[in-house]
Amino acid sequence: MASTTTGLPDRYRPLDQIGPDETTPTGVIQCWRAKDRVLNRDVAIRVHTPAGPAAHAWITRALTAGGLATPALAMVYDASEGSGDPQAPGGAAYVVNEWIDGETLAYRLRSGPMPEREVRLMVRRLAEGVAEAHRVGLAVGGLTLDNVVLRPNGLVGLRAVPAAAGTVDGDILALGELLEACLTGVGPGARDASGPSDLIALARRARSTEPGQRLSSVAAMAALLAERPRTGPQSAGRGRDGDEDGGRRRWSRDRRPEGDAAVRLEPGTLPPVPPVRPVTQGPPVSAAALGANTVAAGSLDRSGLTPPPPAGRPVGTNDDEPFGVLHDDRADDGFDDSYDSDDDEDGARRHRLVVIGLPLLALAVVIALAWWFGASVLSVAGSVDDDQASSPSTSAPAGGTEEEPAGEAGPAAAIAAADVFDPFGDGEPENTGRVPLSYDGDPATAWSTLNYRGSPAFGNLKPGVGVLYDLGDAQQLSGLSLTSPSDGATVEIRTGEAAGTALEDFTVAADGTLGDSTELEFAEPVTARYVLVWITGLVDAGDGFAAELAEVEVRAAG
Repeated sequence: MASTTTGLPDRYRPLDQIGPDETTPTGVIQCWRAKDRVLNRDVAIRVHTPAGPAAHAWITRALTAGGLATPALAMVYDASEGSGDPQAPGGAAYVVNEWIDGETLAYRLRSGPMPEREVRLMVRRLAEGVAEAHRVGLAVGGLTLDNVVLRPNGLVGLRAVPAAAGTVDGDILALGELLEACLTGVGPGARDASGPSDLIALARRARSTEPGQRLSSVAAMAALLAERPRTGPQSAGRGRDGDEDGGRRRWSRDRRPEGDAAVRLEPGTLPPVPPVRPVTQGPPVSAAALGANTVAAGSLDRSGLTPPPPAGRPVGTNDDEPFGVLHDDRADDGFDDSYDSDDDEDGARRHRLVVIGLPLLALAVVIALAWWFGASVLSVAGSVDDDQASSPSTSAPAGGTEEEPAGEAGPAAAIAAADVFDPFGDGEPENTGRVPLSYDGDPATAWSTLNYRGSPAFGNLKPGVGVLYDLGDAQQLSGLSLTSPSDGATVEIRTGEAAGTALEDFTVAADGTLGDSTELEFAEPVTARYVLVWITGLVDAGDGFAAELAEVEVRAAG
């Protein structure tokens, strides 16, 4: 129905009242679905009557919740304590929450219990949001089936954040009741909780009042729900040959002796809870019928969420994985309970051998290497020194000259003609008229490529350009001397006995980087008439990239 609530700012227009009135020690809270006229969105607005100082504690809690950012809790957009005059604009105390679309958990559970995977995911996400509030000192409260909403995107959200009052212990208890309700459903066909033993035990721990049994925090509950359930004995894998012997052996190796009743826990986990025994009411039921991993929870106090099942109704079997700290029932599990102490002793013996034997082996290797080095290397070095000391020294005769190394460069070969070699060009001449300046004997004059923009790789237009020098006839050559102001440009020296038209017609004899004076030696003398200086990389020339050849001298083999 439409609301005529007064005292709210004109920004919020109430549409319909949702949920029953919430009676609190300080007053009554009504919840409305309203329209935010400024942002044009639906919101949930809760009005506290009376306003003023009576609503101060609630508004303070709402301001704390306003700093939370978790999808599991409805965001708090606005809050006001009001003036206390319900007829004056702004006189009402109110909290504006995010409006969460979806179906409530109460509506969902009318059709029966939820699947195990959905239960774990939903309760874990809700517990993580409540744990986030607890970290900032806020007890949420209001964790009821009507306030928990299953969002269309698979997430979960809690409306009415925060409740008028709440405690940390109350939040833990409420989450345990929600978990149990998810396992039983709330419709007419609701049954006693039966399902994965770890979830049943977790619900019991959350609702327990015993100091040694109750969960210490909501964060611990979220952590337990996030853990992957351990594989129980009924789901042990088969051996390599397809039988169950392999799984039986692995299981027996992980078992402790019957006298050692302690359960080993990982760091940070909660203390173990004594195993829940099957109910004894009604006709006797065998352990095989109940299943090794199923706990009958008929004795759990469900606080009126659902009526108890008919007397004598057996609890169905369940093959889900057990809650790790509860599983200690070793009777009738179908596995060998013998403790393979011989295997452990062998493993310990092998471990001692590895710890002691490896250092001794390493020491023996070092000693052997040192002996070999002293016997072989040092003895050879000593014999060389003795030979040098015993052999007479010789000196070159007076006035003699040192022998020239093989392959030393001979005189410069005369260049008969030269031309630009540009097989990848587009026909535009590359300063062809300036080619003679590259071998005129004057380093002050030079031939230059065109300026290329964008990249020193000829503007990504071609792989290179060069100058082809004709020596007039074939002769043996040993290398080139290049003078260039283009410090950093790269070149290849190619040779050939005939004037080719393709780059592949010339063989690479050397390559290098240009500098003021560059000597490029051939690996061995080359017989050729034509020498191609092929430029493969340009350098920055101010308004682009280019390279220059100031002086090229071809050297004949000596």
